[in-house]
Amino acid sequence: MAASLVRRDKKSTAAHLKADLNWTDNSSGVRQLQELLDSVLNPEKPAADTEALDWCKCLIAGGEGFEEFCKTVRSYDNATLCGLVWTANFVAYRCRTCGISPCMSLCAECFNNGDHTGHDFNMFRSQAGGACDCGDSNVMRETGFCNRHRLRTGENVPSVPRDLLLMSEMVLPRFIICVIQYLRDGYTEPDTSTERDLQKVLQQLEPQISFLEELTKMGGAMRTVLTKILTNQQIFKDLSMGQEDNVYAKKNYEKYLSALKNSGLVSVEEKAQSGAAEPTRGAEAGAGAGALGLLGAEAPASPDESNKEEDQDGGQSVGQRKRVKLSSTAKDPSIMDSLKHKCFLEELLFWTIKYEFPQKMVTFLLNMLPDQDYKITFTKTFVQHYAFIMKTLMKSQESDTMSNRIVHISVQLFSNEELARHVTEECQLLDIMVTVLLYMMESCLIKSELQDEENSRHVVVNCSEPLLKNNTYWPLVSDFINILSHQSVAKKFLEDHSLLMLWMSFVSFFQGMNLNKRELSEHVEFESQTYYAAFAAELEACAQPMWGLLTHCKVKETQEYTKTVVRYCLETLQIWFDAIGFVDEPAPNQVTFHLPLHRYYAMFLSKAVKCQGLDLDSLLPHQEMLMKIMVHPLQIQASLSEIHSNMWVRNGLQIKGQAMTYVQSHFCNSMIDPDIFLLQVCASRLDPDYFISSVFERFKVVDLLTMASVHQNAVLDGEQERPMLEGALTFLVILSSLRIHLGMADDEILRAEMVSQLCMNDRTHSSLLDLIPENPNPKSGIVPGSCSFEEMLSAVADFKAPVFEPGGSMQQGMYTPKEEVWEKEFDPIMVVLRTVYRRDVQSAMDRYSAFLKQSGMHTTGNPWPPYKERTPLHPCYKGLDRLLHCKTLHIVIFTLLYKIWLDHSNMSEHVLCMVLYLIELGLDNQVQEDKEDEEPCIEEHCHDSWFPGTNLLSNLHHVINYVRVRVPETAPEVKREKDPPPSTSAEAANFGQNVREAQVFSLVAERRRKFQEIINRSSTEASQVVRPKSSSTRWVPPGTPPQLVTEILEIRESMLSLLIKLHQKLSAKQNSLSATWLEDMETNSHAHGDGITAIERILTKAATRSRQSKRNIQEICGKVSPPVAPKKNGPTDKKTMDKDERRQRARERQQKLLAEFASRQKSFMETAMDVESPDAEAAMDLGASEVMESEVLYDCVICGQSGPSTEDRPTGLVVLLQASSVLGHRCKSDETKKLPTTDDEHIYPADTCGAAHDVRLALMQRFFKDSSCLQSVSIGWEGGVYVQTCGHTLHIDCHKSYMVSLRNDQVLQGFSVDKGEFTCPLCRQFANSVLPCRPGRSTEVVSWHMPTNKKTAVLVKEVEDLQEQLGLFPTESNLSKEMESVIKDIKNTTQRKYMDYGKNPGSPDNDFLFMYSVARTNLELELVHRGGNLCSGGASAAAKRSCLNQLFHVLAMHMRLYSIDSAYNPWTRLTQVAQRRDDCLDDERPEVPMLFRDCPSLLIIFVLTMPQPLRKEHFICLVRMLYNLQYTQALASLSAKFSPEERQAWSTSGALKKNAFDAEKSYDALLSHVIGELSKVKTVYDVNTEVPSMLSSSVWSPHSIEYSLQQFCLPYLRLSCLLQHHLYGDKLSGCPEVEEFSGLAGCLGLLAPALQPSNPIYSASCLDWTVNAFDLMTQWCSEVTGLSDTQAKKSITLLVQDPQWASPHLLHLPDHYNIIFQYYHKKACTACKKVPKDPALCLVCGTFVCLKGLCCKQQGICECVLHSQHCGAATGIFLLINASVIIIIRGHRFCLWGSIYLDAHGEEDRDLRRGKPLFLCVERYRVLQQQWVSHTFDHINKRWGPHYNGL
Repeated sequence: MAASLVRRDKKSTAAHLKADLNWTDNSSGVRQLQELLDSVLNPEKPAADTEALDWCKCLIAGGEGFEEFCKTVRSYDNATLCGLVWTANFVAYRCRTCGISPCMSLCAECFNNGDHTGHDFNMFRSQAGGACDCGDSNVMRETGFCNRHRLRTGENVPSVPRDLLLMSEMVLPRFIICVIQYLRDGYTEPDTSTERDLQKVLQQLEPQISFLEELTKMGGAMRTVLTKILTNQQIFKDLSMGQEDNVYAKKNYEKYLSALKNSGLVSVEEKAQSGAAEPTRGAEAGAGAGALGLLGAEAPASPDESNKEEDQDGGQSVGQRKRVKLSSTAKDPSIMDSLKHKCFLEELLFWTIKYEFPQKMVTFLLNMLPDQDYKITFTKTFVQHYAFIMKTLMKSQESDTMSNRIVHISVQLFSNEELARHVTEECQLLDIMVTVLLYMMESCLIKSELQDEENSRHVVVNCSEPLLKNNTYWPLVSDFINILSHQSVAKKFLEDHSLLMLWMSFVSFFQGMNLNKRELSEHVEFESQTYYAAFAAELEACAQPMWGLLTHCKVKETQEYTKTVVRYCLETLQIWFDAIGFVDEPAPNQVTFHLPLHRYYAMFLSKAVKCQGLDLDSLLPHQEMLMKIMVHPLQIQASLSEIHSNMWVRNGLQIKGQAMTYVQSHFCNSMIDPDIFLLQVCASRLDPDYFISSVFERFKVVDLLTMASVHQNAVLDGEQERPMLEGALTFLVILSSLRIHLGMADDEILRAEMVSQLCMNDRTHSSLLDLIPENPNPKSGIVPGSCSFEEMLSAVADFKAPVFEPGGSMQQGMYTPKEEVWEKEFDPIMVVLRTVYRRDVQSAMDRYSAFLKQSGMHTTGNPWPPYKERTPLHPCYKGLDRLLHCKTLHIVIFTLLYKIWLDHSNMSEHVLCMVLYLIELGLDNQVQEDKEDEEPCIEEHCHDSWFPGTNLLSNLHHVINYVRVRVPETAPEVKREKDPPPSTSAEAANFGQNVREAQVFSLVAERRRKFQEIINRSSTEASQVVRPKSSSTRWVPPGTPPQLVTEILEIRESMLSLLIKLHQKLSAKQNSLSATWLEDMETNSHAHGDGITAIERILTKAATRSRQSKRNIQEICGKVSPPVAPKKNGPTDKKTMDKDERRQRARERQQKLLAEFASRQKSFMETAMDVESPDAEAAMDLGASEVMESEVLYDCVICGQSGPSTEDRPTGLVVLLQASSVLGHRCKSDETKKLPTTDDEHIYPADTCGAAHDVRLALMQRFFKDSSCLQSVSIGWEGGVYVQTCGHTLHIDCHKSYMVSLRNDQVLQGFSVDKGEFTCPLCRQFANSVLPCRPGRSTEVVSWHMPTNKKTAVLVKEVEDLQEQLGLFPTESNLSKEMESVIKDIKNTTQRKYMDYGKNPGSPDNDFLFMYSVARTNLELELVHRGGNLCSGGASAAAKRSCLNQLFHVLAMHMRLYSIDSAYNPWTRLTQVAQRRDDCLDDERPEVPMLFRDCPSLLIIFVLTMPQPLRKEHFICLVRMLYNLQYTQALASLSAKFSPEERQAWSTSGALKKNAFDAEKSYDALLSHVIGELSKVKTVYDVNTEVPSMLSSSVWSPHSIEYSLQQFCLPYLRLSCLLQHHLYGDKLSGCPEVEEFSGLAGCLGLLAPALQPSNPIYSASCLDWTVNAFDLMTQWCSEVTGLSDTQAKKSITLLVQDPQWASPHLLHLPDHYNIIFQYYHKKACTACKKVPKDPALCLVCGTFVCLKGLCCKQQGICECVLHSQHCGAATGIFLLINASVIIIIRGHRFCLWGSIYLDAHGEEDRDLRRGKPLFLCVERYRVLQQQWVSHTFDHINKRWGPHYNGL
């Protein structure tokens, strides 16, 4: 039965079966269908056989065509969501204003159909793929829906008729199981198969899966059917196993079962080995034990399932441990077990994972999502397979692609809060995720070497594992962050203690990873780059989930969550300290930047105090724990300083990289900010003396803090001491002044961040957005603070719009700080904290001092960083101020002030600056006095009685008399103290004793003792055992230094007196402060200035806050005033003075040397290169110079000699020859062509100058003699050769040796020496040839320009004789050789097709045409550069740089080789009325009539072919004769535009004037004559009657006729005038545009000067006839009327010519880039019909091309390069659609020019990365056009590279 059905026609069978099935009793139909399907859908057939697919299509359609069926089903589409699925690289939109979830995205269609004006949106290229959320109110606000989905059109669709989808319901289950069977069959385990096998299976299944995808696109009705089939468990049961008797199906099913076997998290064998029965304990207990176990003795780090790794790791105990504990941590054992499938959907997903997420399958599964039932089932299925996905991902070779595909799916499921909550509740999503993450990280754990290397029990992730290096964990972490962004899910997570504990154990895997050990002996041989992986892992896996959780802990109600997290953080930290065996001292020379546990703790503390109103103390541990917590973050701060002091230099650059990354904007608020905050918390709660001494000890500068001038430092080299001391002090300043977590509001933080970034440098808007640390949870997209980024930006900064100089670099819009920001808000401390590069701090200071100078606030010397008042501390952190009021700090400050005053080594301005900053902070932040009662208890412990109390204000004026120091015997103090000690009272000596061991050890000793006390208080014996070891080993200095002796120094200073002495020292005046200066001070002048100002500010503050201080200051000032040198300080003071003087002298010497060097260099430059001096300028202006001097002298820029150009040793101009089609792209109208942006718009190239000239020449060549045609027009409108020079000259032999040296130079140049390219040795302008200069003449020059009074007729005869002279062949000389070679260069510059226009290529005529056209091209281009006319006169820059004169000589020399046959010499036909020649043979084509010839071409031909130099009178004569012809052409052309009636009228009115005396100079007489002559033959005017002229509507008045005649003749006059200027150096006089005609005519001598003023000038009055005008005109007209009819008819269009062209323009572009982008980025290429990967647009002609597309390659040349050759003669300007940038192709090189579209902030968006709306920047476009027209791309753009025809 089935067999017979199979053979029948598919359509009719389908129809017949459908009818059968519609009966109520359809059993026979069902049976028939099943049998048919059994035979058609047989999985044993190869999948590539499409027969089965065709059957399915027909059966589903039930007899009608599949296309019609699709349409019908679509009409029942009830979907209200868009749900369009896209893959990577698709262009989509994201609108933050409309999005509820930050992952929201829209397809372009929905975006453009919605209203998003004024919203914060951007366009982006999808990385992983996505789906359109339009219509889904869970993800976006309804206001943003597009019209289609806003109206919910889906809801009112009629219900689906039952029979429509009946066949689908029957056929599809069989089709799907068939696909599944193919998948089962094709799969082999990865170790046996290769990637390729899987790919092969997928390729064969391509049509089937595409078919499924097609079905999903039919809309809601079909999706419902598919959902039913995919989720129905019964269908799966019936079909999955296959029928009993089918052997194939059985085997197939077994394959499937074996594939399932290893899908659990713990593989089957492992279970068997460990024999772990499922734990029966309560889940909570199990989880707790498990998690603690994780960190405890048996760190469950085990390798992958296979046992291979175990053998390798045999040595390490870590490898042996099984992951047993884990199974007890999961509440739901099913996570561990193999998967079981209940429906098609589950198995389909399973195979999708096994095959590593093939794109088509992913798209199919996602296309179904708009169906709600499917969405829920699919999400559950996805979660159920989550662990399996992770296992597959870890094994995958292509983990990147796979990651993207996984996220493509998961982001659609988990962004929806409803769904996420549902799955969390029903499927334990959170447990699964955390367990899977833990499991994943366990595969790459290693033993931590932090602290106690041998006995450490802590394990960390190994950052060099591919899992971390390649970010393989990314998809899982990304999903986790995504679900934590939903409040309901995050709350579940925070309430579940066992989960939190598990998570903490996960975080602790990262605690202390990537440990750096300082290399002490030699440089590390292999610099590992693992730190990238470590920082990325901490940010993504630890910090971002943390920020996600923090967003839900913002209100009082969530206090409990915070408490829980903090509690677990502390527990885990304690476990960690125990595991690494930490007691009290960090191991030396080790640092890790990764302390995520500390940072979790810090951030939750901060939130608790800031937002939840919790009391800080309730969350803090006991003192000992705080001491431990403080150690590692402090270690990082000290290491940062060490790294910047070059102590880690042997570890290579990567350690600097880590230090930079740690503070970099994307990391700082997850790393350095929490660290500093944690240290601030510790400082506010611990004993300040202990804290301060810890800091100095960590920074290794304890030894430096001695009063003695010489000391020994056991741990630091000399040059490292200063930066380390600066580091320690700067750190203390940051610690006590930073308020980010201590009370600043979010808006204040944002403002401070913004100001500090702007102060370093002006910033573009996007870089600023990037540099401001946002809340790093990427899903939040929120910059902290309620105040928006934009408002804040406008409050602190001014926008500097980009400026454009044509030659300058492309600038972008920048923001720069407002003046008041510099004045009041510049905070150097914040800048130091946020700079990645140290140079940025300098940059900020430079900008600050520039501001001060400019505003006149501080003009002398370098200002110091300004001191800034701080936001008040939050009450919880008040303890931080105690840091500034503790004796230890005061001793340090006192010591440093003393050392700076005495100029001890290693002190610096920076040290003083920071010391003063600390004093000032102390004065500003007084500790409350109510703590008085506590003072005595601290007092007892403080054994050094340096200061009586702890208050800085009272300690300032405390005088210290003696200090005992330990110094080496060799120290200067020792010798000095040999004198008997000064007589002191007993107490003084006693005081000396009291100093105990003095400053050297007091810090360390103090810290030890403090620690001991605290430990004793908390009575932990364990730590005491270790104490002796650490203290005895640490502080013995290495080596055997000189013996230390104890000396007593007499000091007798207080901090105040030292400050005042430093003030004197800085101001270099003995009594810089008078006794009364305090009264005279105005307080406000203190804010900005240098150290002097700072000291004055401090003294003033001290005086205002304490009367005692004020008295003391006045006393000291009074004492110091008398200039008696104090006994003790005499010698040292003198020493300091000497030192300053010495420095000053050294500086002067240096200046002198530099000046001398500079002058030497200058003289060298002058001799070697002859810097252009004024006389060189004159020589350059070659045109003018020939008049003044007898012989022109040239300077060679290579050898520097000056001399004439001679035949033997010619000099040449450095020139750049380039082919140009700019002239050819000119149009008639001034309106620029628009770039088409819809299918209806087009650009027609027919009206361009190049096209018009081609048509004209082609027409001539059809009817007239070829050689004559080639002299009647010019070519070079397209591909003409343009010659430009920088004006520098060189000997040609020098140039040759220069080229040789360039060739041997291996440096990569941006040009190709082999092609003759070089850069001018003087100005470095790009060039590729040398144009020889003609040797200067002396005698003839004068007579050459003399005006003569010869009659025109005489001159005409002379010209004729001159033309008869044969060209002398130039003698063979170096000069002539060079001229020949330049001609060769010129010919090679352009392509052959632009040279061969003749019938027989390569003929002399052709060559002749090309040569004079080069002259024409250069003249025309100069006109264009001058704005299209000569009204501006000679003030053009082009004049000095012009090489036309030289070019003319070279061309003339070449063209004299061709003589014009006198019989055809146009001159005779110009000036004589000839007798009729009848001897013309019939077969020979006629010459081109004079009226069709191009006058400027004729002029150039005459000038170039006549003997050189040409006398000016002859030149003028040529111009006059040709003007007659040009004028007659104007009349003829005009008459052809008249209507027949007008012609008649003008003809008769003019005829009357014929006999007047001036008839030859009256336009009406001449016009009527021309009309009469041309009317003799009907054909002339008849041709045009069909085409009614545009102007015929208006009546021609005499005035309009005169105007149009002048306009017709103007181009000829301009060209003649310009030629005269170049040949004879005549000045071009400027004139207003209205008078241009008369101005030019006067300049050329066509007008007698008398006629010039006032009265309107007539163009006819310039005529100058040598023979009867009417006869000559008759002759010219008869040449036209004499043509045969066919010729006349066609060629008559040659009469009506219009020589006027508008200046060249690039296309007119739309203002919004989006218009271009939307139309072109999806547009198919016209050549290959595909959508190009990199589409580009030619901005000259609008052609759409594939950049780099191999599809359109021809002869190995890609399309852009090809097009640049066709369109611009090797110059192309392309807009890259996908990147918004312009690229220029010039010959064999290309460069990126920049973008002409900028965003609202004046910034480029290259590659559209930010996707903000872009707008046309008119100035930039103008600059681009100007460079194109002036051919200066080569000179202005510097970054050129070869394109190897690959663009």
